[in-house]
Amino acid sequence: MALFLEFLAQQWILVIALLAVIIMLVLHEARKSGPSLSPQQAINLVNNQQGVFVDLRDAAEYKKGHIVDALHIPASKVADRIAELEKFRDKPIVLVCKMGQQSGAAGKQLKAGDFDKVYKMSGGMLEWTNLQLPTVN
Repeated sequence: MALFLEFLAQQWILVIALLAVIIMLVLHEARKSGPSLSPQQAINLVNNQQGVFVDLRDAAEYKKGHIVDALHIPASKVADRIAELEKFRDKPIVLVCKMGQQSGAAGKQLKAGDFDKVYKMSGGMLEWTNLQLPTVN
């Protein structure tokens, strides 16, 4: 540990540069997959602009409870089922997964397919249920 601290003290410029690169990479990746919205912001956006929630969880989790009128497309099938989202190309698409972690990859796929209004719901269905928002089975 002493050698590590000594290295940090002697190579502080390299350490700062590494941290800056990591931060820029994280920000760049987050921006490519679409901005994050809280559940309340997502509800407002979908309701005001006739958007859609896309549930990315597997079938078993989806059947346990999902957002009303959410379109179910498992994360592993987004590329194969992108045609189902064509009618929402000009409307907001809010991606929902279990905890907000998988929606980034799906968001990148949709952005690559020229979908402009792609958003991720932060916290996923875990946050949705914690806020006691309605679900259907």
